[in-house]
Formats: sequence, C-alpha cells, structure tokens
Amino acid sequence: METTATVLVGLVAVLHLYVLVLEMFLWERAPGRKLSGFDADLARATAPLAANQGLYNGFLAAGLVWGLFAGDPTGFQVRVFFLVCVVVAGLYGGFTANRRILIAQALPGALALAAVLPAG
Repeated sequence: METTATVLVGLVAVLHLYVLVLEMFLWERAPGRKLSGFDADLARATAPLAANQGLYNGFLAAGLVWGLFAGDPTGFQVRVFFLVCVVVAGLYGGFTANRRILIAQALPGALALAAVLPAG
C-alpha cells in the first residue's frame, strides 16, 4: 500500500504542476483557453487571476513533493496536510466554479489521501 500511496501523491503533484503551467503560462493560448472555455479577450482579461491560481497550484505541488522526500513522521504529516488542502480546494472549486473540478482535483486528492492514511 505504501508504494501505491507514493505513486498517487506523485501523480497529484504532477497534476498540480501541469495546472500551474496551464494557468500561469498558457492561459491565453489554446491549451489554457480550452481549459477555461474563454475567448481571447476574456482570457487576456483574466490572465492575472489565472496566474495567481496557478501559483497556488504550484504551492500544493511543492508541498506534496516535500512530503514525499521528508522523513516520517514529518513527511506523513506534510502529505496529509497538503492532500487535505487539495481535496478542500477541489470541493470548493467544484461547487463554486465548475463541477469538473470535483473529478479533476478533489477525486485524485481523495484517492491519494485514502492511500496515505493507512500507511501512516
């Protein structure tokens, strides 16, 4: 189970790094506009907001990577904390912005958390 937990945490970290790139650097280009569904004008107008969101996704990824490399018990506690943050952010975004966020963010975070908890 520990290997599964490590792989899932790593995948959630990679997902958040991917979102960082989309929101911070590709928001006004095809991949970012496809994600948001915004036309060029709205993408340009919301780019600073998207970049801010991307930065937060980067912090989540950094915390998860830290948790993977830190020795236990600290590593376990860091993994749990950042996975809870991922799940809460995914739930909030899913209920306030777009239901797809529940599947794209909250579900992977919850699966990783479910795998991490028994390992600790």
